[in-house]
Amino acid sequence: MRTRQYNPFDHLVMNADQALRTLAGKPLVTERPNPAQTCAEQAELTESEKDESIRLMRVNHSGEVAAQALYQGQALTARLGAVRERMERAAAEENDHLAWCEGRIRELGGRLSLLNPVWYLGSFVIGAAAGIAGDKWSLGFVAETEQQVTEHLDSHLHRIADKDVKSRAILEQMKIDEMKHSATAKRAGGADLPRPVRRLMKLVSKIMTGSAYRI
Repeated sequence: MRTRQYNPFDHLVMNADQALRTLAGKPLVTERPNPAQTCAEQAELTESEKDESIRLMRVNHSGEVAAQALYQGQALTARLGAVRERMERAAAEENDHLAWCEGRIRELGGRLSLLNPVWYLGSFVIGAAAGIAGDKWSLGFVAETEQQVTEHLDSHLHRIADKDVKSRAILEQMKIDEMKHSATAKRAGGADLPRPVRRLMKLVSKIMTGSAYRI
């Protein structure tokens, strides 16, 4: 049975569909269950603890919106089919994170960041540019991005209340996945990014996380 070959217009339509699902619809998730499903609340959160959990989970949700856009942009411009497949699988797992974070935010009575469309558009352009630069740089960008995300998750795990076991379970699984994505990208041939690029990425990330925490 022949595998359908998609042309550039097909990929653009699919990316538009993915953008709509990410920002306003229901993301296409994998078969994995939400890690918070089996967790029972140990104690009621105080208002300040709940507010902090909402804000941090909103930051993580916005990060997953940006991750979706990055992966979609990179998959669109990737030159090797194997690289594109890795990007698409990673994007599917990031969709899990997106759904888990949104579900937890809604459960806590919070809202999503109003700036998510901005993060998506900017990240898609960056991802596409990384793909155009070449697969080794695109994979290197993935590895560095996921490493920085892992560091953010570590800091959030220290800030979220110990009794918020549902949020913590989600973040712990996200951390495992991000570390795996980073290692996979490196094994696939990802190049180490120049130090100025890594610093710029951290600066952009700081702006995004600070804005999503408040807006």
